[in-house]
Amino acid sequence: MTETMSPTITTIAEIGKHEGQPVTIRGWLYNLRESGKLLFPIFRDGSGQIQGVVPKNAVSPETFDALKGLTQESSVIVEGKVRADKRAPGGYELDVSNVQVLQKVSESDPYPITPKEHGVDFLMEHRHLWIRSPRQAAILRVRAEIIKAARDFFDDRGFTLTDPPILTPAACEGTTTLFPVDYFDEQAYLTQSGQLYIEATAMALGKVYSFGPTFRAEKSKTRRHLTEFWMVEPEVAYATLDDVMELSEGLITFIVKRCLEKRRADLQTIGRDIAKLEKIDMPFPRINYDEAVKMLQEGFAKGALENKFEWGGDLGSPDETYLSALFERPLMIHRYPAKVKAFYMEPDPQRPDLALCVDVLAPEGYGEIIGGSQRMASHELLLQRIHEHGLPEEAFKWYLDLRKFGSVPHGGFGMGIERAVAWIGGLEHVRETIPFPRTLHRLYP
Repeated sequence: MTETMSPTITTIAEIGKHEGQPVTIRGWLYNLRESGKLLFPIFRDGSGQIQGVVPKNAVSPETFDALKGLTQESSVIVEGKVRADKRAPGGYELDVSNVQVLQKVSESDPYPITPKEHGVDFLMEHRHLWIRSPRQAAILRVRAEIIKAARDFFDDRGFTLTDPPILTPAACEGTTTLFPVDYFDEQAYLTQSGQLYIEATAMALGKVYSFGPTFRAEKSKTRRHLTEFWMVEPEVAYATLDDVMELSEGLITFIVKRCLEKRRADLQTIGRDIAKLEKIDMPFPRINYDEAVKMLQEGFAKGALENKFEWGGDLGSPDETYLSALFERPLMIHRYPAKVKAFYMEPDPQRPDLALCVDVLAPEGYGEIIGGSQRMASHELLLQRIHEHGLPEEAFKWYLDLRKFGSVPHGGFGMGIERAVAWIGGLEHVRETIPFPRTLHRLYP
């Protein structure tokens, strides 16, 4: 008597390990085609999709009828044998033998997102369902890979993860973009950055990083802005601006290579031109602010830019788009005028009107994905800058203490995860880079 092999529970992403074997998949029906006495259901389980093949004479009438009547997004447990097929997406199909329907979506109240075109507003109102679509799911897997790669990069280089508070007593980037929160009898704010706090942990631990949500109450409607986003922020004691630039290009290169290694299929699902990502490697081109201004003015003279850029201003989105499009690798622009940058940046000893800072612009017009600097080491100068920016000295007393007790040169940067996802995924709008985006006019779902 031969013993029948019981099906192995697996995911679609791991299906290739079970070729020729019976497996069980737990997921949902994505689509269903019929051809005479053949059914071709497509199942998804969060890790990928696979097509099933169901000849009427190969399964019980109950199984055939259950599949034939299935509606999109009905939840199912499917048994079948894995078969290699080069023509199939992913290289495998499933010869279905049995199906258990957990919940059948009602035909009178069908799943609202169909393969037909939907408007952006409709899709955003149904974001909780839209993320089930192959492209959106692929984007979220790429996002997860970017986050894991960033953590691995720092963890493997001796950095310690330290978590800054989300509720803060004062601004770190400027007072106009804060979300106020009632904090018992005090006024608090949602954090704009964990940087000031991880400067403190860097003085304790040497090399640290944080990863968490940040908030900007910017009334901006551009395709690059969210009001809630995630940042990875390293901070290093004794680091100079050059160290900050080397660390940032190392991080970006590491993340891109990891995504190409682990998420190539997802990038292809998204529709990314992978050849452009394969060109990303160190070193990145570096120009100073003066050189950037010259290039922008030349662009205006050629008619490539609508407005002439004047020295002393901060770069806007059109300026960043123009400059980054000139290079195949991320562009590093350093030493901006101090007056357009944050109060805590160390001045350039050669030209004190400039800050020892850097912005890293992604290629293909994706704009800034990293902003960093060497931080101010002098207590007296930092106190002066706090007053010049009209910030409350009392709220920054602890931050000033870092310059009183063993101050050293130090630096770091912040990388916005969503902008990195937008660039690496080749996405037109940042709202697709996060499961539930928060924008100027979007708080639902």
